[in-house]
Formats: sequence, C-alpha cells, structure tokens
Amino acid sequence: MRKICQNLSMTVLTVSLFCPSVLAQESNIFEQNIINNSPAETAQSNIIEITNIEVIPTEEGINVFLQTNEQLSAPEITITENALIADISDVMLKLATGDEFLVSNPVKGIALVNVISLPDNRVRVTITGTNSPPLVDIKTSPLETILTTKLGTSATQEEQEKIEIIATGEAPQENNYFVPDASTATRTDTPILDTPQSIQVVPQEVLRDQQVIRVDEALRNVSNVIGRLSPFGASTSLTIRGFTSDNFTGGPILRDGFRVNDNLGTQETANVERVEVLKGPSSVLYGQNDPGGIINLVTKRPLFEPFYEVGLQVGSYTLIRPTIDISGPLTEDKSLRYRLNVAYLNDDGFRDFNVNTKRFFIAPVVSWDISDKTNFSVVLEYNNEESPFDLGIPARGNGVFDVPSNRVVGELDDSLRNKSFTLGYDFQHQFNDDWTFNHGFRYVNQNYNVFPLLPFSVDEKTGDITLFFADRSYHSDDYSIQTNVVGNFNTGSVEHTLLAGLDLNFNRFDEQYTRISRATPVILNIFNPVYGTVPRPDLSSVQPFPPFDTQYDRYGVFLQDQVNFSDKFILVGSIRYDIVDYRLDETYATLYGTNPTRNDSKWSPRVGFIYKPIETVSIYGNYSQSFKPNFGADINGNSFEPETAGGFEVGVKAEFLEGKMFTTLAYFDITKQNVVTADPTNPLFSVVSGEQRSQGFEFDIAGEILPGWRIIANYAYTDAKVTEDNTIPVGNRLFNAPYNSAGLWTTYEFQKGDLQGLGFGLGFNYVGDRYGDLANSYTVGDYFITNMAVFYNREDWRIALNVNNLFDTNYIISTFNSRNYGNAFGQPLTIIGSVSIKF
Repeated sequence: MRKICQNLSMTVLTVSLFCPSVLAQESNIFEQNIINNSPAETAQSNIIEITNIEVIPTEEGINVFLQTNEQLSAPEITITENALIADISDVMLKLATGDEFLVSNPVKGIALVNVISLPDNRVRVTITGTNSPPLVDIKTSPLETILTTKLGTSATQEEQEKIEIIATGEAPQENNYFVPDASTATRTDTPILDTPQSIQVVPQEVLRDQQVIRVDEALRNVSNVIGRLSPFGASTSLTIRGFTSDNFTGGPILRDGFRVNDNLGTQETANVERVEVLKGPSSVLYGQNDPGGIINLVTKRPLFEPFYEVGLQVGSYTLIRPTIDISGPLTEDKSLRYRLNVAYLNDDGFRDFNVNTKRFFIAPVVSWDISDKTNFSVVLEYNNEESPFDLGIPARGNGVFDVPSNRVVGELDDSLRNKSFTLGYDFQHQFNDDWTFNHGFRYVNQNYNVFPLLPFSVDEKTGDITLFFADRSYHSDDYSIQTNVVGNFNTGSVEHTLLAGLDLNFNRFDEQYTRISRATPVILNIFNPVYGTVPRPDLSSVQPFPPFDTQYDRYGVFLQDQVNFSDKFILVGSIRYDIVDYRLDETYATLYGTNPTRNDSKWSPRVGFIYKPIETVSIYGNYSQSFKPNFGADINGNSFEPETAGGFEVGVKAEFLEGKMFTTLAYFDITKQNVVTADPTNPLFSVVSGEQRSQGFEFDIAGEILPGWRIIANYAYTDAKVTEDNTIPVGNRLFNAPYNSAGLWTTYEFQKGDLQGLGFGLGFNYVGDRYGDLANSYTVGDYFITNMAVFYNREDWRIALNVNNLFDTNYIISTFNSRNYGNAFGQPLTIIGSVSIKF
C-alpha cells in the first residue's frame, strides 16, 4: 500500500490483517507500540483537538485523515460485530461542521465511517463493513504505524477492502506534484508505474502554483510539447514529439476522455482538476489522432464534504478573472452531490487590438449514488467568449519581421466569437467486485463567427502586406457515446484486467458562409502601420463561397487485456477497429464535379510490456499505431488513403523518496506515412506518398524532494524530419520542432514556525531554434524565459503573486508552416496576483 503520510513528529497508526482463525485466538485489544515514544511519553496531559476529518477513496479502499495540532496517542482497537472501533484518549472534536462526522458508503464494502465524541475527552472512530467485521493487527516501523483492515468473511477471501486511518498534526498532503494514477493510457484505473507508455500528469497543485489560465500554460511542464493552443482559425497549434496537430479534425484534446471534435473555442481551465498527456500513437483507445500524442483534461467532480471557494486573479494588461468553486452533498446520506465552477475573464492582452478577450464559463455537475454499486452523473458546460482574431506575423528572409511583439497585422477590431454548450452524463455500475460497466454520452454544440482582415500577399522587402476583409460563420453539433466493460479474472496464477468497448461519434459541421471582399483591398505596412484607412465593409451583400455541410460518422470497437504474469511482469495487448464515414453535401459535387464522400476503415494495434526488477522501478516498451483521414483526391478522382503512423517506445519509470517522487526516461521512434505531397507528374494535384519520422528521448520528473520542497521538470531531444516527399527536400526538419527543449518549476513552502505557509517558486522554460515551415526557408529562433512566484497559504485563504517572463524576453512561441502568417509572439513580462478564500 502506498504511504500516504509520513512525518517523524506525528503518530500514524498501522494495522494489518488477521484471518478469522487467528483472530479467534487473539484478544480484541492488541499490544501497542508508539513510534519514537516510551510508554511514559505517550501519556498526554494536554487535550488535543481534531479540527478536520477527510475520507478519501483510493484504489485499495479508503484513507481516513484526522487533522490535529499535536501528536495523538495510540488508539485502543476493538471489534464489535461488523465494526472496527478505534478509541483515542486525551482528544476532542473541534469540527466546523459540528461534534460528529459521518460518511455513508464511501466505497464498496464499507457501509459507514463515523467519528463521535465520548466522555472523558475521548473520540471514537468506527468503520463498519458491509457484510463482515474487520480483522485487525498492529505493526510498527521506525517511521510510522499504519492501521489496515480487511473485511474477512473467510480465511481464503483475497479481494478485500483495505483502510488506512492516518492521524497527523497537519492536513493531508494535498500539495504534491506527483499523481500516481492516470486513466488516459489504458482507460482503466492503472498506476502510471504499471503503464507501458509515457504519460505525464500536471496536477491541480501545479495549476494553482503557476496560476494557469490557458491549457498550453500547463503543458510547458511536460516534455516535448511545444506551441500554443488557440481557437480554430487563429493559426497556432501544438507540437507533440515533433508532430504538429491541426487542433481540429484530428486534434489532440480530450475532455474527460471524450474527444473535442471541431475545437472551435478556448478550452477553459476553471473546472480542470488535472491535465494528462499520453505520448505516442494512441488510436487504439481513442480512434483517429495525430501520432505525437493526446491531451486529456480531467475535470472536477462533486465532493462528499461541503466545499466553498471564491478566487480573484488580477494582473498585467487589465486582466481580471473571478472564479467560484463550490461543492458538497445535497442529501443527508451524501448519495446526491453537486459541484459548480464559474469563471469570468476580461483581458486586454499584450497585442494592440482594441478587442478584449472576454469569456464567461459555467460548469455544474450532479452525481447520484443510486446504490453502493451504481453511480450516475450529469455534466454541463457553457462557454461564451470573444477575443481578437490574431494571425501573428509573417516571415522575412530567413527569419520573421523584426517588429514589436504588440504589432498587429490586420485591423485592430478583428475578432472572433464562439459559444459552446456541452451536455452529457456518465453512468457506472459494478456487477460485482470484478466486473464494471461504464457508459457515457456527450453532446457539444458550437457556434463560431470570425471577422478578420486576411493577409494574401507579403512584400518582404518593403513590408507592405495586402489584406482583404472577410467574415466566416460555422456551426457544429457533435454527439459521442462511449461504452465499455472492465473485468478482472484469473487464468491459473495469471491475473487479467479485460477492457472491451464501443465508441460512437456523429459530427455535423455546417460552414454557414465564408465571404471575402476582394473589391476593397487594404495595404498595410508592417513597419509603419496605419489602421482604419479603409472602413470595414458590410459583407452581407457579398456573394459567399458555396457553403458545405460536412458529416462525420465514426465507429470504433476495441479490446484490451492487461495480463499480470507475476508481480514483476505485465503484458498489455490492445486492438481497435475504426470506421470513419465522411460526406459533403451535393453543393461540392456540383461545383467541382467530384464528390469526396469516403469511407475509411483501420485496425490499430498496441502491445506493451512492463518488467519490474523491484517494486518501485519498471522497465517498459511498446509498439502502437495511429491513423487520421486524409481529405482530397488524386488526379484520377480517387480518395486519399488515411495518414498512418507507427512507433515504438522503450523507457524506465521509477518511484523514489518513498513514493513522493516519480520520473520517466523514454526513447521513442515514430514514422508517419501517407503524408500528402505534390503529384510528381502534375504538381496541380497531390498524392499520399510522403513520410516523416521523429525520434528522440525525454526525461520527466515530478514530486516532493523534502517536506515543502516540490519540483516538476522535463527535458527532450527530438530529431523530427522529412524522410520521403516529392517537393520537400528529404532531411528537412519538421516545423515548430526544436532539437532541444526543457522546463523546470520548483517551489518551497515553510512548514512550521513564524513563516509557516510562506512559499516561493522559481522556474524556466527553454525551447531551441525551430524552422517555421517544412521548406525550412526561415527560422524563429530559440527562447529562454524565467518565471517566479511568492505565495502565502493559510487554512482558509491563500494569496499569491506570479511573475512570468521575468526578463521580458521577446520570442515566437509557435509557427504554422506558412511565410505569410502564423508566427505567434509569446507573452512578454506579465504579473498576476490572486487571492482565494475557502468557507
């Protein structure tokens, strides 16, 4: 069992299991030894206060945390019917919620956790099993004592609930940068150490300490993720392991495991609990995708105990962002719970647009425990945003135009507006201890409008840019269904975790109109721009381009078996079959004389292994594939085959410092095929004979070095290049893919004394020189930015001040494979202050 709390000055109790035959021979009161205390020293004359209690489900059962101001004495353990009773002396309850604590059915097999006051300054902790009494033993070690129980209806029962009761002189460790488990890689609750693929997690504590507002700000903590995630059409994108995603048809973003198709708007972080990044080809569990990897945003869910927090961020460029996060039970038995996250953002931004970024976001969630085996949750998200439409700056010569980072290419009132609405549910039912049924649904509605001044040509010598006014309107309806069954069973001594499922997605994308006013060109000199010389015309009378209604129907079935041959060797085999139907309406066929309606089908396998020479170290390897449809046709009218990729990865993962630190070292080699390139016989047409390859290694580390000292850091070396193409020279590097990149963030918080709660943070991000296009016609340089923070934590409130890009470095954060646009400036020196209060 993972150690949850460890403090030399605290008393932490440990209990292990006796089978019934042994229990019958033992007394209900066991010999108890207190760590680092003689019997005389354990007698406490002071009355200790228990100020907070938490019950936290774990993979193995539950953890019960008792927060105190001093070390507790050892409890007296007894067994009464189905209950484990721990009586603690010289202590009293001092809870904000009253003089009793009660949680019903926290996990399967545990009916009740109850804490009450007794006469003579005593407190009783009672944990009641559903069908059988706990079986108890007490063990001690030089550092801690842990109370562990199993529900023992028979001596041979192997699958039982385990419990830890941890009594500490401080709150449970909620601030570690290491998260041990992630579901993205296997769609099961599997420890990262037992996952044969590189996966990194950016937890809530890092998001808080860095005051993250944008998803890409969180991703700078992960190796080999470069660039910026922006709304559709803004010409910025993410590069993972050298491969750049379009953030649209095969974009890398998932939200709670559901793909965000037609990613037209900003992914809000106000309700994001953590960010999980799975590296490498991953179509085996999520269907079509770029080969670099995927990013899963795991959102906050309802809590069993009341929680109320309000926050406010203010900062440079008139940033203001109030937030609300409230949660708790709606019924006395806590079977019905809710959570509500609300955020509003108004940001002038460092670019010279006169359009502010404004965003309102609300996300309620309701969770209902229908029984101890069945849960049903309803999720809703609404996002309404307006922001500048920013295409960055063009290239000049072998670099980009040397202009200030606030320089706008376009009109100052170029803008985009997007409204999105998400409604869905998650249903889970446990048939028994071994088999679980999961089912989920999401409906996402998006409406997108953009009003830009688009660049069509650039005179790199004079700096004159020719632009035309345009407006575009899109509407998207997306329906996703996920259904799977997870089962645990044995074949002899071999343990299996089987996953079988079905994914369905139906997407309707309506390009309502695209209008460009070619009659009113605008000439803008990037060195000396004069804005507003041509009034923005009314484009309602302009003949639009023929609108196209696009339909995607995606069907996927998958099967996976995680096979534990022993404690040291694990094999994971997965296979998926996808069908993607793509259809355009008849307008396209009438206009171009061809109908690109197509049907793609693809098998996607993955096989991986884990070898654990010791419990805290795993050596792993995998081979996996991915695919993404190609759109278009060759000179003969034949639809392009899908883009495919295959890659292998080997590495080492390790936990150390007694489970408080985690590190991953990985080598990868990925080849992408069927890349669209020019037809050598007729350059006006294309074929799918291109190939690209990316290989390199990555290092990630996260966790707590010493109490209060936390770190998350990364480094990557990547060699991503063109290996086959009809126009791009073989050996050219992929755009926005540096050879070297690295990041570090570390904080220290004083744990006691007059400075307790005061903390400092310091970090940097480095990205090496990158090419801006596949032709390697220009570079955008490297950059090194420094970030720092100071914060002060108290039990019910927190204040913080973050300074990003401390030395005001001027840099390009992402490129878009074009000389005319898409080179986006990074954020200059920015200061953000915040205050949050918990009630």
